[in-house]
Amino acid sequence: MSFSQVLLILRARWRIVFGIFAIVTVVAVVLALVLPKQYTAVASVVIDTKTDPLAATGNSDQVLSSYVSTQEEVIASVRVAQRAVKAAKLDQMPKFQSAWRSETHGQGEISIWLAEHLLEKKVVVTAAGQNKTVAGNVINISVIWSDPHMAATLANAFAQAAIETDIELKIEPAKQYAGWFDQRSRALRADLEAKQKRLSDFQSETGIVATDEKLDLENARLAELSTQLVVTQGLRQDSQSRQRQTSGDNESLPEVLQSPVIAKLKDDLSDVEARQAEIAGRLGKNHPDYQAAVAEVTNLRARIAQESSKIVESLSSNTQVNVRRENDVRLALEQQKKRVLELKHQHDEAAVLQNDVTTVQRDLDAVSQRFAQSSLESQAQQTNMVLLSTATEPFTPSGPKLLLFLVAGLFIGSAVGIASALLIELRDPRVRDENELLQLVGVPMLVRIGSVKLRKLGSGNPAPVAPRLSHSGI
Repeated sequence: MSFSQVLLILRARWRIVFGIFAIVTVVAVVLALVLPKQYTAVASVVIDTKTDPLAATGNSDQVLSSYVSTQEEVIASVRVAQRAVKAAKLDQMPKFQSAWRSETHGQGEISIWLAEHLLEKKVVVTAAGQNKTVAGNVINISVIWSDPHMAATLANAFAQAAIETDIELKIEPAKQYAGWFDQRSRALRADLEAKQKRLSDFQSETGIVATDEKLDLENARLAELSTQLVVTQGLRQDSQSRQRQTSGDNESLPEVLQSPVIAKLKDDLSDVEARQAEIAGRLGKNHPDYQAAVAEVTNLRARIAQESSKIVESLSSNTQVNVRRENDVRLALEQQKKRVLELKHQHDEAAVLQNDVTTVQRDLDAVSQRFAQSSLESQAQQTNMVLLSTATEPFTPSGPKLLLFLVAGLFIGSAVGIASALLIELRDPRVRDENELLQLVGVPMLVRIGSVKLRKLGSGNPAPVAPRLSHSGI
């Protein structure tokens, strides 16, 4: 169907189009006049985002826009709406109670039902700067109601409920954190007491305290025993070396040579031998004095041998003493090593226990600090959302708008009228021009008869009307 055909159809059925157009337009105007008037009250809140002044502009605007969008969603939540319903006492009004019972049969809470109804049909939450290039931090709360006083009351109730809910959203996590930190601090305090008792019991059993110097004393004693062992080993080796020299000439031993008794006996022996030689030369070897000198020399030599044997025996005894002393010192050294190792192990255990106590104490201090901070935050009543302007009772209705209904009626009436004419044409098609006739019969048109007016039957003999002929080219 071409545009020219559509125009011919509308021209032929203009009465239908105009009739429907007029009816729809009149209905729209009547609805605008008959429908109850609606009033819109607006309350505004401002959000203090406290963005970083050193941050880039794009990032600050993005953070501001995201934060304001989040606050919009919070204000438009059922929680805020339910609080506003209770503040405005809508749930106590009989008309709403009857509507709630008829729709839900008394199931659920009326405040939640009213909150959902308000958010769906009556309340609009928008950011004041959402259509601007720079993000704004003002949020408008618009309430549409048939009563201007109720619209203003409900808008202010929504704004106050949004502020109170924002405070609760900040306080509730702080209270939860405070409760968790309190439980954690109690557990850490009990753990600290248990670890401190364990450390005290261990120190009491082992005699180790935090400033214990016993390990230093035991280490010093260990070093002293090590020195004594080295000295004793040297004495033992020296005595053993001297003892091995006794298997040869005992008189060449330093102890024998340095003995004053043997030296005196040797001096006496020299004197007696000299006197013996003198007596032998003067009186002869058979003289009693010579025999007495010989006996005295033999006696002195026996005494020298006896004293030398005593010195040799003392060297052997000294070697045995040194060996025993070395064994005793070595045993004491081994015991001291075990004692030092045991003390080190005890000190390590004490250090581990002390470290556990220190760690738990540090954790307890951190948790106590966070608990105090969360407790203060849970008691705060400040928020970054402030009421900017309260809603007042509107004097002029915001709807229904007569001009808007009139424009809508004109547009809808035109569309419905044109559509109706086309639908009627489709159900009862007519031939409107030569092209349609040519397409319908498939032969060229020879002549076209103009319009002929016919009289109604019974009005007499009709007068002949000469038709106007127009020839078409073949």
